[in-house]
Amino acid sequence: MKIFPFILIFILIGSHTLPLPCYNLNIQHQADIPSTCFNLTMTMLHDKQDKPYLYVAGKEGGLKIYDVTNLTSPQLVKTIPITSLNNLYLALGNHFTNSQNPGMAIIDVSNPPSASVTAAWKFSKSDGGGGIVMASGNYAYLGAMKHGLIILDILNKSSISQVSQFVPDLKFPDKKPDEKKINARGMAITGDIVFLCYDAGGIRAINVSNKQAPYEEGRFSNPELNNKPRAYNNVVIDGNYAYCTVDYCGLEVLNVSNPKNISLVSWWNPYNCQKSGWGWFSSPGHLNEIDYNKECKLLFISSGKSDLHVINVSNPAAPDSCGYYGGVNNDMGTWGVSIYQNQIYLSYVCAFIPFASNWTGVKILTYDNNCKKDD
Repeated sequence: MKIFPFILIFILIGSHTLPLPCYNLNIQHQADIPSTCFNLTMTMLHDKQDKPYLYVAGKEGGLKIYDVTNLTSPQLVKTIPITSLNNLYLALGNHFTNSQNPGMAIIDVSNPPSASVTAAWKFSKSDGGGGIVMASGNYAYLGAMKHGLIILDILNKSSISQVSQFVPDLKFPDKKPDEKKINARGMAITGDIVFLCYDAGGIRAINVSNKQAPYEEGRFSNPELNNKPRAYNNVVIDGNYAYCTVDYCGLEVLNVSNPKNISLVSWWNPYNCQKSGWGWFSSPGHLNEIDYNKECKLLFISSGKSDLHVINVSNPAAPDSCGYYGGVNNDMGTWGVSIYQNQIYLSYVCAFIPFASNWTGVKILTYDNNCKKDD
C-alpha cells in the first residue's frame, strides 16, 4: 500500500496481457466527494478485496469510508476521527508542518462500515510528520520525513513496536544540502530492498534483509538537476524498472536491476525543467502520487494543477503520454491518485504554492480498462 494510514492485507493475481492503446482510455467523470480546506483530503484507496468501499484519508478529517457500490452516488458509512488515532497524523501525516509525530495505525477493515483501530504507534519526536507507510510480511516501513525510514513490527495487530531507524546520508547529491528539503516520501518494496524517494536527496535503495540494521545499498539523482530544486516524490516498480515522479521535472524511468548501480533509462519531461524558464512555481505540472496498471502498462499520476496524466510505459525507454484529465485552467490541483479495476480516484487539495487550488475532495472517474489477455 502507498501513502495511507492503515494496513490492508490483499492478494494480487497477475496475468500476461497486451498493452492498452493510448487512444482508447475514454476517461469519464462519475462523481465528486467534496470536503473542506480544514478537513483537507490527501489520498484514498479502494478496498483490495473487492468490497465496494473507498478509504479516504485527510488531515484533520481523519479516515472516512465510503460505499461506492454506485459510483455516481458514494455514501459515507464510517468516520474514524483523529481522536481515535491518538491525535496522530499517521503515515499520510501532517508533513506540511513540523509539529507532528510520525506514526501509523492499524485499522481493521474486515467489515468496513464497522472499521476500528486495533493499534496506533507514534515516534518519540514531534518534528516532521509521516510521509508514507507500506506493509510487507510482518513489518511496516514508515517514511518519517526528516527522520528517515522506520521499521516497525506489526506481527501483533494490536501492538506495534519499533525495530530500527535509518536516516540516509543527507550529503547527496549536494555536499552542502538544505536539510529541511530532504525528507522520506514515497517508497516501493521489492524483496529485501526498499526504494525510498528521499525528496531533494534523490532515490535510495535501502537493504532491509536485517531489520535491525538496514543500510543504503545504492542511490540515484539525475545529474541534469544539479543546482536546481528537485523532489523525488513517489515510485512504483515493475521488474527491472522503477518509475519515479520528480515533481515539476516529470517522470524518470530507472533501471534498478542492480540496486548498487541504478541508472536512468528515459525521462518523460514535457516541462523541460532543466532548461526552460518554468520553475517550481510556474510549471504547469507537479507530479506526485503514482499508481500502475501493470496489465496495461499504464501509469496514472496526479500532476498538481494539471490534475491527471496517464503515461504508457509499454516501452520503458520511450514513455508515451497516453491521456489526461482536467487541466491547468480549472483552479484546482491534485495531490493523490489511486486506481482499481476501471476506476480512477483523484484527491484535490486546497493550496497556494507551488500551485493554486481552491477545491478539496475526491473525484471519481472511470476509463476503458480493456486490456486483452494473451492466451
